[in-house]
Amino acid sequence: MEKIFKLKENGTTVRTEIVAGLTTFMTMAYIIALNPNLIVGFGQGAAGGFGPDGTAAWNGVFLATCLASAIAMFCMAFLANKPFCLAPGMGLNSFFAIVIAQIAGAAGCSYLAGLQAGMCIILIEGIVFIVLSIFNIREKIVDAIPLGVRLGIAPAIGLMLMNIGFGSNAGVYSETGGPFFVMRDFFGALTASSAQSTMGSGYPQMVLQVVTTFIGLFVIVLLAKKGIKGAVLIGMLAASVIYWIGSFAFLSTNPFESLATANWLPPFGDMAQTTLFKFDFATLFKLGWFTVVTLVITFCMIDMFDTIGTLVGTASRAGMVDKDGNMPNMREALLSDAIGTVAGACTGTSTVTTFVESASGVEAGGRTGLTALTCGVLFLACIFIAPIAAIIPAPATSAALIYVGVLMLQGLKNVKFDDMDQMVPVALMLIAMPISSSIGHAIGLGLISYTVIKVFSGKAKDVSVLTYVISALFLIKFFLIV
Repeated sequence: MEKIFKLKENGTTVRTEIVAGLTTFMTMAYIIALNPNLIVGFGQGAAGGFGPDGTAAWNGVFLATCLASAIAMFCMAFLANKPFCLAPGMGLNSFFAIVIAQIAGAAGCSYLAGLQAGMCIILIEGIVFIVLSIFNIREKIVDAIPLGVRLGIAPAIGLMLMNIGFGSNAGVYSETGGPFFVMRDFFGALTASSAQSTMGSGYPQMVLQVVTTFIGLFVIVLLAKKGIKGAVLIGMLAASVIYWIGSFAFLSTNPFESLATANWLPPFGDMAQTTLFKFDFATLFKLGWFTVVTLVITFCMIDMFDTIGTLVGTASRAGMVDKDGNMPNMREALLSDAIGTVAGACTGTSTVTTFVESASGVEAGGRTGLTALTCGVLFLACIFIAPIAAIIPAPATSAALIYVGVLMLQGLKNVKFDDMDQMVPVALMLIAMPISSSIGHAIGLGLISYTVIKVFSGKAKDVSVLTYVISALFLIKFFLIV
C-alpha cells in the first residue's frame, strides 16, 4: 500500500483512507438507484416508451452505474493517486434523459432505441476527452482559468452542497403534493400549523427529516471539534439510526422492509440485452450532422467544467494545490474521468464525472488513491448489496453535505473582495452554482464576467487567448444551443 499510494508522504494511513472512502461512498451511494430512475424512468411515460423492456433497461443502467463508476475510481486510484470518486453525473443524467426522448421523437423510434443512440454521444465525448487529456489540452484549459475564478469555485461548490443538503436531497411527498423541502416548506412556513396543513401527511416525515439532519450535523461538528477521525461517517451512522428508530416510532413504517423482497443477484442478462455495447449510430445520425455535433459539444463543455470545478475546488480545500492553484497529476485525474465516461457508454450509462461529494471523504482525511479505490470496491459490491445502500436515509447524507459545504465556504477568505476583477466573478458563481445546480455553467458565467470586466477596464491583454475562447464558447452555449 505504501509503495502504491505513498501514504506517509501524504500524511495519511490505511485506516484513514478506508474510512474516507466509506464516507464518500455513503454520501454518493444514492446515485446507484437514482441514475437508472432518471434515465429509464423518464421513458416510462414517454410516447414510444420502453414497454416490456423497461425493467431490463433499468437493470442494465443500474449495473452500468456500478461498473463504470468502479472502473473510473480504479483509474483515479492507480493513475492519479487522488481521493476523488466518480459516477454518472447528476444534472448530466437528467439532461441526457431529455436528449434521449428528443432523439426518440425526432427519429420516430422507441425510447430504448433512443437510449442506445444516445450512448453514441457519450462514447464520442469520452474518446474526445481521452485524446484531449493525453495531449494535456484539458490541463491547459484548467491553467487558463484565472486565479480569482479558481478561488471562488470551492466556496460556490460549498453553497451548492448546502443547497442539496437542505433541498432536493430531503424532499417529501404526500397526498397534497410535493416535493416539500426543508428550507422552503418547513423553515419557510410562518407557523407549524400552516406547515402541517400545507404538507398534509408528509408533515411528520418532514419533522423527522429536519430533526435527523440537524442531529447528524451537530454530531459531526462536535466530533470534528474534538479531532475524532471519521467524524462525518460516525455522524451519518448516528443520523441513520435515529431516522430508522423514528420511522418505526412515529411514521409506523419499517425502513428495512425492502430488504425482504430485494433481488440480490446481478441482472447481467438484462444489461446484455439492453445496454451493453448497444450503440445505434444509424438512429443517431437521422438527426443530422449539425445536431449531433452540437449535442457532443454541449455534453463535452458541461462535463469538462463540472469535472475541472470539482477537482480544483476539492483539491484547494484539501491543500493539494500549489501557490498558483495548480493540482499535481491533473492530467491523470482528467484521464480517469474520460476513461470512466467511455466505460459508461460501453456498459450503458450517461457521462461519468468527478463527484462533488468527494469533498466529504477529503474532509474525513482522504488524501490518496486508496480512498477512491475503497469507494470503487464498494460500488462493485453494490452489484450484490444495492438494497443495503438503498436504506441509507436522505437526512443522513444531508447532514454530511451541509457540514462539508460549510467548511468549503472557508475558501472565501482567500478572495480579495476589494478587487472587482475577483469579487464579481466569485459573487456570480456563489449565486449561480446552487441555483443552476451546475458547476460548469457557474464557472462559465464567472469566466465571462471576468473577461468582460478586464476588456472594458482597459486590461484586455491580461486575459489569455484560451480564456477568450472558453468565454466565447460559453456564450454560444448559453444563447445559441438549446
